[in-house]
Amino acid sequence: MDIAPIGRSNPPRLCFIGFGEAGQAFAEGFREAGIVEIAAFDTAPDPARVAEPARRLGVRLFDDLPSALRGADFVFSAVTAASSLDAARSAVIHLAAGQVFVDVNSVSPGRKREAAALIGEAGRYLDLAIMAPVHPRRQATPSLVAGDGAADFVAMFQPFGMALDVAGSEVGAATIVKMVRSVMVKGLEALSYECFMAARAAGIDETILASLSGSYPGLDWQKLAPYNVSRMLQHGVRRAAEMREVATTLRELGIDPAVTEGTVIQQERLGSLGLPGDPADGLLLLDQIARAIAASR
Repeated sequence: MDIAPIGRSNPPRLCFIGFGEAGQAFAEGFREAGIVEIAAFDTAPDPARVAEPARRLGVRLFDDLPSALRGADFVFSAVTAASSLDAARSAVIHLAAGQVFVDVNSVSPGRKREAAALIGEAGRYLDLAIMAPVHPRRQATPSLVAGDGAADFVAMFQPFGMALDVAGSEVGAATIVKMVRSVMVKGLEALSYECFMAARAAGIDETILASLSGSYPGLDWQKLAPYNVSRMLQHGVRRAAEMREVATTLRELGIDPAVTEGTVIQQERLGSLGLPGDPADGLLLLDQIARAIAASR
């Protein structure tokens, strides 16, 4: 099934279900690229968290999902991992003919296939995997897309700055790459924290830095370690939710996610501390974390 808006002379009309960091970043980039009709719906307990960005970006924020969906060509689902199926269930009863549901949520391939089954008709669902942090590149963040109509989606959105590659025609082909990659990316963050926290406690952090730099000369551990720890402080709770989906993905592949389950624990632990996590602080970040953990006991 071809994506309906292909060939139209006007920019596509968009709706975001979930208007958090990813939705806001993409909306801002799309607006600058010439897509002006953007709507959003979000169930955030703090309405100001989405109302102010929506006003600033010129995005129409609606109080109910049917109104937000009305007239959209593409519906981007960007909610929490735990809410991805609920978003699909809520949307499908209001989707009109030709509307395409673009699932950008960080969930397992199995969860994406469940959502696709809920949406139903082939070509109305696309599996989109965002492969890097959405800042600073926003909609130009490298992404993979899979499903019927994936090539048409690329043709539609590349002119608006999206950096897209087709992962395949099967739903799940995009997200499997993201999930498996996250084993290393988020796992390395957790390992950086454990290694350098232990080194700091033992008073051997400079020795460990020198040793790792010798073993991995292409990596600047002086910068990489605090950057990895800062990402956990800033996004650990959300990363933990994603890593639970990674663990599910590994089980779907018949692999015991022993290390990944440890990553979940560390990501959530640091993300729950509420520290700002500035990588410019270097390894002093670890001292801040140690004090925060001690104060919470």
